[in-house]
Amino acid sequence: MNFAAITPDDMQLFLQEHQPPCISVYMPTHRRHPENQQDPIRYRNMLKSLGESTILRYSANEAEAVLAPLRKLANDLDFWNHTWDGLGIFSAVGVFRVYRLQRPVSELAIAANSFHLTPMLRVLQSVDRYQVLSLNRKEIRLFEGDRHTLDEVELAPGVPRTITEALGDELTEPHQTVASYGGTQFGSDMRHSHGGRAEEEEVDEGRFFRAVDRAIREHHSRPSGLPLIVAALTEYHSAFRQVSHNPFLLEKGIEVDASALSKEQLCERAWAIVEPALEKRLSKLAEDFESAHTKGLGSDDVAVVANAAAASRVDSLLVEADRRLPGRLENGSGGVTLLHLEDPHVDDLLDDVAELVLSRGGKVTVISAEQMPTRTGIAATFRY
Repeated sequence: MNFAAITPDDMQLFLQEHQPPCISVYMPTHRRHPENQQDPIRYRNMLKSLGESTILRYSANEAEAVLAPLRKLANDLDFWNHTWDGLGIFSAVGVFRVYRLQRPVSELAIAANSFHLTPMLRVLQSVDRYQVLSLNRKEIRLFEGDRHTLDEVELAPGVPRTITEALGDELTEPHQTVASYGGTQFGSDMRHSHGGRAEEEEVDEGRFFRAVDRAIREHHSRPSGLPLIVAALTEYHSAFRQVSHNPFLLEKGIEVDASALSKEQLCERAWAIVEPALEKRLSKLAEDFESAHTKGLGSDDVAVVANAAAASRVDSLLVEADRRLPGRLENGSGGVTLLHLEDPHVDDLLDDVAELVLSRGGKVTVISAEQMPTRTGIAATFRY
């Protein structure tokens, strides 16, 4: 099962119309034993209730088509032994996606005519996410994290994990003896070379780095849009940057072999690089909103923003993290109507507006209350 992180392309898929029922399941999970032993039990209980409610609203055939992959997942022991802090699961005809989340989510299982995207929006649009590429001349690993957590992610099909996968038959035949003296998994080896082996290795290294850069750029950086940090020994940074065309690659990297660090240490070093750039970006977003607002091209009124979004006028939307505005949007001939509700667990107007902006090609960014330039939990910049 692939656990690639959710991307904007995934969100666009979920925003499309699908044959109902569309099932959305969210639940908090645990990383370690013995706490994680309760996770599959709770999941099966959720699935039982979900099955009963789905049968009441849809035909048996319709329900079974989307429930079957969920039931299969319940019996995957390897899956339940490798969860993170939460799960997001989506099932519809022709669609089944499972996402491990680095943040806990509230328990929810619902079958409806469309997917429930509120928790995933909070994950996808949070600004503190980044990726770390652990690199040496032989192999790579990819991590994704935020200010608190860093986890290794599965490389997409087509991304070479080792120099052998990348170069195949073009890899120079070995003509050397390698002896390790206190080296780590990824380097610090003392080599005894013969003939032009050093030059051949340098050529292989360059070709490997080009293949890695191209594959990471196409399969991970562009789909996710996340900043990329290279973690490698100092001598590999220059060689990789010389061949890289990745616009998401940050200028500053971690000049140490990633295997010599714990995930906590790697996270700490990565965040020290990401945080200054993030603060600069957030200041720019706030300044752009304030400038647009003074010109009549921005608003912090949720009703105004909702109707602007329905008219495809919203270019950029800022939403306050953890802010909830109970209610939902209803489309009508005159735009959208805000229905305010008492139950905060039913639906959230802020997320409805965010989904609408995304479906119309706008950008959504979720930021903390301290970073918001308004007090309403929402700030939109209009195209015209």
